[in-house]
Amino acid sequence: MSDTPIDSSKRTWIITSACAGAVGGVATAVPFVSTFQPSEKAKAAGAAVEVDISALKPGEKVTVEWRGKPVWIIKRSPEQLADLPKLDAQLADPKSERKPAELTPEYARNEHRSIKPEILVAVGICTHLGCSPTDKLQAGPQPSLPDDWKGGFLCPCHGSTFDMAGRVFKNKPAPDNLEVPPHMYLSETKLLIGEDKA
Repeated sequence: MSDTPIDSSKRTWIITSACAGAVGGVATAVPFVSTFQPSEKAKAAGAAVEVDISALKPGEKVTVEWRGKPVWIIKRSPEQLADLPKLDAQLADPKSERKPAELTPEYARNEHRSIKPEILVAVGICTHLGCSPTDKLQAGPQPSLPDDWKGGFLCPCHGSTFDMAGRVFKNKPAPDNLEVPPHMYLSETKLLIGEDKA
């Protein structure tokens, strides 16, 4: 065993080098580990969207974005609701029985395609080629629409028409009704788009 004294300047350099190495290791590890976390953009892309519908009046529509898609929220008037059953014979899938799991959740497989009859929640993308249909909410004769039009949506790309429940009319290019996204009510006036299980 040697009784040689340790040089204090060497000790200081060794300690300083060890600390600097530890700090550098942590600085390198943190960004590497953080790459395993989803980005803010990715979180936002799949995140549910909360919507206050307290100011929505009958016949009005609001659009929100969920997963990069336009989601329409429409408060239908009593007249618009009353017209829905009258259109069944003209529709390709009036009860949303085709591809139910893909486009229409169980709770929206009804005449009005919604949880609450007066509120429609639908993805505003045509099921034909992904165009966005335009609002034709007013009833009555209009260009490119029948004279007995009850209100709904017209896809300008290839002429597909949808009623006020987002149901596609027969003999149109669009093969299916508009998608109803997963959603639920947090209160009488607050909707959550993107989740439907508490």
